[in-house]
Amino acid sequence: MEMLNLPPFAYKIKQSGTNSVIFDALRRKYVPLTPEEWVRQHFMHYLTGALRYPRSLISIERGTTYNKLQKRTDMCVYDQRGKPHLLVECKAAHVPITQEVVKQVSVYNQVLQARYVVITNGLEHYCWEVDFESRRFQPLQEIPVFQTLL
Repeated sequence: MEMLNLPPFAYKIKQSGTNSVIFDALRRKYVPLTPEEWVRQHFMHYLTGALRYPRSLISIERGTTYNKLQKRTDMCVYDQRGKPHLLVECKAAHVPITQEVVKQVSVYNQVLQARYVVITNGLEHYCWEVDFESRRFQPLQEIPVFQTLL
């Protein structure tokens, strides 16, 4: 797997038949190790380690419905009341962050209405604060630390 622009962590990888799998501490199971999963696992550990987001408030690949279509969010952090607070879209490191990717996560967030949106491919990370009243995305220089959101 490719080196990412995220802190390293003590991952567990093993072979399952002909495929590699990585242990997901949130889902408490091994999942197929794809390039996107590699980014998701690194980013999840970044959120819980460096930025101190509680694991209990993070959901991975949760289903949502948009225009009667079933969609899955890569990662969503909820506040203490169970409301989506930070939506994360992960792409494989070789996938550029384009306007189409921004549009994809914006569509998901129309349903979820998370205050913050992050898009990462493990090399580049973009974060916006969303103001639903003015319908504007405010780019942020950094992803907020959990304690600053309280």
